[in-house]
Amino acid sequence: MSDAVEAISSLPGVGRRSALRLALHLMRQPQENVHHFTAAINSLRDDIRFCRTCHNISDDEQCSICSDSRRDHRTICVVESVRDVMSIESTGEFHGVYHVLGGIISPIAGIGPSDLEIESLVERVSAMDDPGSAEVILALSGDVEGETTSFYIYRKISPTGIRISTLARGLGFGDDLEYADQLTLGRSIAMRQEFRP
Repeated sequence: MSDAVEAISSLPGVGRRSALRLALHLMRQPQENVHHFTAAINSLRDDIRFCRTCHNISDDEQCSICSDSRRDHRTICVVESVRDVMSIESTGEFHGVYHVLGGIISPIAGIGPSDLEIESLVERVSAMDDPGSAEVILALSGDVEGETTSFYIYRKISPTGIRISTLARGLGFGDDLEYADQLTLGRSIAMRQEFRP
């Protein structure tokens, strides 16, 4: 029991008391439910991978968004994490594709540009036919790290001639996309503006 409580409490936001309560709940469940639960967790770790194009989570080599021919593949929305993809998708306002960086530049946390999927974005944009008719939307949080990352990306991809925009600032400075309401986030996507360093 103590191993289960320790494992559950290692999850973010789950304290020892909550972990104990969850472990006791699992003990009261039918055995097949618990086996299904643990199999789903194992499958999550073993079978889910990252899309080779955008780095979103996927069951296959390419995620369902990148493989959807109805999406606008000339409009790339650059986000920090998979959670941001989910937040933007829930608005129903964006019909392009994504590029998940896997974080933002944060010298304090020891995260530099080489730790992120920035070079793959540069390669992706550079490989486009007529990048001048395409767009990259920098949909990063409006805090200092997000702005630093946006500026770095801008400097890396602006020589290609691609249009670079950023979210309209219906999102407050320092707000995380994950916690923005759907209406505000949807309007920020729809009213995006040209990125100016």
